[in-house]
Amino acid sequence: MQVLSESADHPDAVELHKRATAIDPGIAIATIYRTLSLLEEKGILERHTFADGRARFESAEREHHDHLIDVESGNVVEFRSEEIEKLQEEIARRHGFEIVSHKLEIYVRPLKPRRRRPTRRSTGE
Repeated sequence: MQVLSESADHPDAVELHKRATAIDPGIAIATIYRTLSLLEEKGILERHTFADGRARFESAEREHHDHLIDVESGNVVEFRSEEIEKLQEEIARRHGFEIVSHKLEIYVRPLKPRRRRPTRRSTGE
């Protein structure tokens, strides 16, 4: 839990094992998997499975936020938007529901610089 609470990213079990064994080389990967399952079961951890298919983890105690997932690098950016939260509630109400829980994952790629069109020069002819 210490390793996960110190993580600024969303590590998977293999990455958590790598970080944990830097502290205690005797920790087995099986222990990591068992501990992750137990902590998730108890509601202490949240599991995310983004486009790469790997289960990634973060503390469930953190304030609600959504995710931008870079499809090229796999990096995950956390963000919070009151406008999006309000819009989701409005949409749910419009359809006769109230939101109990939700996760928003937006898959993105970096913007590519736009190429400028060559300007035509007037030859004066």
